[in-house]
Amino acid sequence: MMKGSWIIVGALTAAVIGSGYWGYTQHRDLKEMNLRAENNYQRAFNELTYDVDLLHDKIGTTLAMNSRTSLSPALADVWRISIQSKSDIAQLPLKFVPFDKTQAFLTGVANFSYKTAVRDLEKEPLTNQEYNSLRGMYQTAEKIQDGLRGVQTNIMNKNLSWIDVSQMSEESKASRDNSIIDGFNNIEKTKATTEQDFGPTFTNGQDESKGLRKLTGKKINGNEAKKIAQDFVPLKNVSKIQVTKSNNDRFEPFYALSMAHNNPTADTYMQITETAGLPIFFITTRTINKQQISLDDAVKKGLNYLNSKNYKDMELYDSSQYDTIGVLQYVKSVNNVRIYPESIQLKVALDNGQIIGFNAKNYITSNHVRTIPTPKLTLEQARAKLNKNVKVEEERLAILLNDFNKEILTYEFLGTYNNDTFDIYINAMNGREEKVKKL
Repeated sequence: MMKGSWIIVGALTAAVIGSGYWGYTQHRDLKEMNLRAENNYQRAFNELTYDVDLLHDKIGTTLAMNSRTSLSPALADVWRISIQSKSDIAQLPLKFVPFDKTQAFLTGVANFSYKTAVRDLEKEPLTNQEYNSLRGMYQTAEKIQDGLRGVQTNIMNKNLSWIDVSQMSEESKASRDNSIIDGFNNIEKTKATTEQDFGPTFTNGQDESKGLRKLTGKKINGNEAKKIAQDFVPLKNVSKIQVTKSNNDRFEPFYALSMAHNNPTADTYMQITETAGLPIFFITTRTINKQQISLDDAVKKGLNYLNSKNYKDMELYDSSQYDTIGVLQYVKSVNNVRIYPESIQLKVALDNGQIIGFNAKNYITSNHVRTIPTPKLTLEQARAKLNKNVKVEEERLAILLNDFNKEILTYEFLGTYNNDTFDIYINAMNGREEKVKKL
């Protein structure tokens, strides 16, 4: 073969190899991009399921309340969670999947709860029509909750992909047998409370960031994440477990795990940080039977659970009961100083006291070794800053975050005035009234 021919053959071979390598790298990059997108979709959907679950509980507790002073903060929680749920939906590939009614429902809940939370309910109590609206919201939220749980179970059992939904949504003829799309279509059939039932609306809020700060420590792999999950979740008999890893450079990477349980039949979704292997949250969905234990018993079981998982020095801050579920808030206490940023929320099934929900995102974000400063004001000097008509029932030092997201040392006073109960926080360094919360 002539020399020129060898040159041509060599050039063609190089071109073929180069073309093949380019194709390989394109395929690899596309695969990595799809994995990142899938992880983000899975995270957003499971957070939506968790938030709607909590929204249903919160609306339910407003119906059980008799005190107007307790109703305002409860409605404020309903507003916050409904806004968060809309943020979750916005992150899903549902551009061409009908979900307008559900989003409109969440908007209506947000507007209604905000409007009623900010008004003086002593002077303008809820009307019969507004209570009927709340009952309608509660029933609708339950149906949406059940629908989302059904989709969540199908995703896990059938190993469904949100990327497929995204691709089908962009096609002119989306597949009609896709379980995710069918599930959302069934949710849309839920009759939402009408706009007229909500009454005049007004809202103004911002979505909360979901990202964790960067952590330090040993990185774990997927198998280690599985072991942590199985040790951490109280419900055992795991028949199936799946794990995927997030890939978002802005936030701390985490592993998302889905577990199926037998005896009883249940599903658990959990997130664990890659660095240090810290559980962020988990939620277990199972049938809850007739109540067998009290809320006080649930509080003790929750504290025992936290101690067993090495969350030390935690104490109860708040507890609520929603039907047969207890929702408990614990905060860290160091030398009798409450560290409110380091909080953990638990959900306890009141049929057997099992922990079915755990959320430690605030704890992970805020947990660090801190030096608690010495107050410049004495307890007596801080108490003198209170309204003289407030009768103090409890008092302690506490660290909380101010409006600039900075930790400050305060004196916390639990007091009553005119048959109302308040949490009042006085800055322990300068005597400023930092926060007043009606309970």
